[in-house]
Amino acid sequence: MPRFSANLGFLWNDLPLPQAIHAAAAAGFDAVECHWPYDTDPTAVKAALAATGLPMLGLNTLRGQPGENGLAALPGREAEARAEIDRALDYAARIGCGAVHVMAGIALGPQAEAAFRANLGHACDKAATQGAVILIEPLNIFDAPGYFLNRAEHAAEIIAALARPNLRLMFDCYHMQIMGGDLTRRLQALAPIIGHIQFAAVPGRGAPDRGEVDYRHIFAAIDAMGWTRPLGAEYRPGGPVEPTLGWMTALV
Repeated sequence: MPRFSANLGFLWNDLPLPQAIHAAAAAGFDAVECHWPYDTDPTAVKAALAATGLPMLGLNTLRGQPGENGLAALPGREAEARAEIDRALDYAARIGCGAVHVMAGIALGPQAEAAFRANLGHACDKAATQGAVILIEPLNIFDAPGYFLNRAEHAAEIIAALARPNLRLMFDCYHMQIMGGDLTRRLQALAPIIGHIQFAAVPGRGAPDRGEVDYRHIFAAIDAMGWTRPLGAEYRPGGPVEPTLGWMTALV
């Protein structure tokens, strides 16, 4: 039976993060994850997690200046990128979060590849000292034009080349469906390197009980893979969250 994590970057994002954690627990989620929690006192986040019993599965590095969408693949910006990686990992350690998604940014070419790999090496080294995982996520070219990492195959090449046991793929079914589809076989093929799975309807990025992807099938396929960690609900509710949550029982 699948378990689910509420991505609080999209769900209950009108509430302060500690209140959003409580809302996710009240709605029946098994975990939470977030995007950029840095304006919230980590002691308040940790207290909300303790009170609800929910784990925080992951958070993102900051995106840099407007339009950059991350720093890790930007040549010449290594010092800034590593400072943000360190900041993210420090925050994660303070709230007991086990994974950080390192955002690549808008970049292209061999220099960007070299910068990204070097910065990921730094991230993996630091994360290893606290038992954390580094995630990289391909984003689709329509929502994130120019983003350095947009193909799962490219992410797999980087993970293989760096050979770090704590470097993993964030498999977002929404982005993956747009960038090639064939979700069931790609999930199965990439399973050894996947660190987290997210989902949303395609193409609208709403709740998963609509659109072109049959998530009843996808959730069953993931369950058949032996996956036991919560799946990340990273969708735009388009209003109050609670009326959109029928999928939690209808699709399992």
